[in-house]
Amino acid sequence: MLKPIVKEPDKAGHARTPSSTRWALASLSLSMLMPSLGISIANIALPTLAQAFGASFQQAQWIVLAYLLAITTLIVSVGRLGDIFGRRRLLLTGTSLFTLASLFCGIAPTLSLLLAARAFQGLGAAMMMALAVAMVGETVPKEKTGSAMGLLGTMSAIGTTLGPSLGGILIAGFGWKAIFLINVPLGIANVLLAARFLPADRPNAKTTQGRPDAIGTLLLALTLAAYALAMTMGRGSFGRVNIGLLLATAIGTALFLLAQAKVKSPLLRLSMFRDSALTAGLAMSTLVSTVMMATLVVGPFYLSSALGFDAAEVGAIMSAGPLVAALMGVPAGRIVDRFGTHRMTIAGLAGMIAGLFLLSAMQGKFGAAGYIGPIAILTANYALFQAANNTMIMTDIQPEQRGVISGMLNLSRNLGLITGASVMGAVFTLALGTTDITTAAPQAVAGGMQITFAVAALLIVGTLAIALAGFAYAKQASLSEEAL
Repeated sequence: MLKPIVKEPDKAGHARTPSSTRWALASLSLSMLMPSLGISIANIALPTLAQAFGASFQQAQWIVLAYLLAITTLIVSVGRLGDIFGRRRLLLTGTSLFTLASLFCGIAPTLSLLLAARAFQGLGAAMMMALAVAMVGETVPKEKTGSAMGLLGTMSAIGTTLGPSLGGILIAGFGWKAIFLINVPLGIANVLLAARFLPADRPNAKTTQGRPDAIGTLLLALTLAAYALAMTMGRGSFGRVNIGLLLATAIGTALFLLAQAKVKSPLLRLSMFRDSALTAGLAMSTLVSTVMMATLVVGPFYLSSALGFDAAEVGAIMSAGPLVAALMGVPAGRIVDRFGTHRMTIAGLAGMIAGLFLLSAMQGKFGAAGYIGPIAILTANYALFQAANNTMIMTDIQPEQRGVISGMLNLSRNLGLITGASVMGAVFTLALGTTDITTAAPQAVAGGMQITFAVAALLIVGTLAIALAGFAYAKQASLSEEAL
């Protein structure tokens, strides 16, 4: 656990004891764990839920999509609302909404009501994820930011890892309702912790004088929804509907940028993107998340079709990556605090390249060990990159921008995951030479994995180039300012 500074004052000037800081971090940790668990625990329940509601797979799939769409489309907007109305206040609101929506998910009598409850649960999750990261700067000293970011990354990874196994146990013992109702006691505990220990909001003239940007919020939500649907609809095929949605995304983006340039209090200040470190950090987060999705898309097919493992064995092997990420989160944060964000960003990306090239080179060699070893290298360095990149983005920003930039950071990750599911899946299918995985020979599947991870490695090489260029530009700009 992160060791706090004794009686370090919070940003409102109140003395903070070691105990209060620990409990505040416990609340922020739960605010990352619960939304992450909300994604992974529902995936394992889809067959059971489809049977319970007499729904098709396509209909049941919306139980996951409704939640993800709500998070993706609203996470930047709720971050900005936190900047305006108070991050602690909105985090409490989000946690309460998530808890109440979880209760309604558990008692929903129809699929339609379950989907509506999941959408509200996603809205609460968006508030929790954006504002938990934003509140790190108000909860711990600057020199401990990396450790706190690593802790939050660990909790997110634990939620991802724990979801399938916990969901299976709850469904077997208590039925599908339990996977949603488990959030109710967790949510109540989190509300109590947040109300008691999180630093109080303080008025800030730069944020409270602005009004919420309703037009920008609506345009961004519709644009992101169009993009998310374009990347997820069609189950592998890319037809006219997908192209139409991408066109709508392009038009929506243009309208959003035009609106942001004209309104007095925009959702996103476009001048923020002049900061090379912020722009590079968000771009790197998107690219890295795109690549990490390849392990979730390609991994199960490779392990089952090429190596011949059954479903239980595939699940156990696939849990190795999130487990390593969970174990590495806190140590990675401490390493970042010690050696700095720039060096550790580069080190993390270099390690990811090594892991991806090893995955590409294995191609069926050494069985499960030949997959787990490179995956461990990849995910350990991913945890290091995440801690370094998140710390770099969130450390030096203005306090009144923490909520919206935290939302953008989470959005960049979600867009990368959504894009990765489509793009890396398409690369794998193209390399495979067939859209029917059931008829593909084991050698073809292994070859498809080799090409997919080689492409992924090249994407991270490009990401490393962005990092080096961004850091070089920032250093040059700093030297120029000192000369003046």
